[in-house]
Amino acid sequence: MKRSSGSKLAAWMVAAGMALVAFPVLAAEGKIAVVYFERLAEESPQGKAMLESMRAEFAPRQRTLQAQEQALKAKQEKLQKDAATMSEDQRARADKELRDGAREFERARGEFQDDVTARRNEEMSRLQRTLIDEVRTYAKAQNYDIVLSGETVIYATGAYDITPQVLSALQARSGAAATPKPAPAPSKTP
Repeated sequence: MKRSSGSKLAAWMVAAGMALVAFPVLAAEGKIAVVYFERLAEESPQGKAMLESMRAEFAPRQRTLQAQEQALKAKQEKLQKDAATMSEDQRARADKELRDGAREFERARGEFQDDVTARRNEEMSRLQRTLIDEVRTYAKAQNYDIVLSGETVIYATGAYDITPQVLSALQARSGAAATPKPAPAPSKTP
């Protein structure tokens, strides 16, 4: 028997309502934490190493593009300066060289941006797996029942934030000094 979309929606709403009712019970009995992955990615030694590696990998191409852009600007300025004294053929040839150079530069810049984006996505995926593994390891060791991503939590007091502790674990794993920022104190206002 096929369910109508109305009954599917009703079933979903009942399930969502039961989950909302069950969550406060779990919160009262379970151990819940929040972690901020963006902060982990930015402040962890692994995240910093990834950024530095990418900078080193792409710096030569970036310098080449900058030199190419400067050369184009110089050619354009020369053409503007000398256009009045050039013959029609010279002006047309210089204009074509400038357009061809600009087209080549735009193509090279587009390829560079595509390569940087693809590499960043690969590295971020690898870093994300490392961070998730570390959060899981920490959560299991500390007997947490639930760890939520802080980027999707509407509100949580600082008492639930385990980001500094996970950063310490990541720093210890990489051999760096463990100096995370402390979590903010929980608010006492009702």
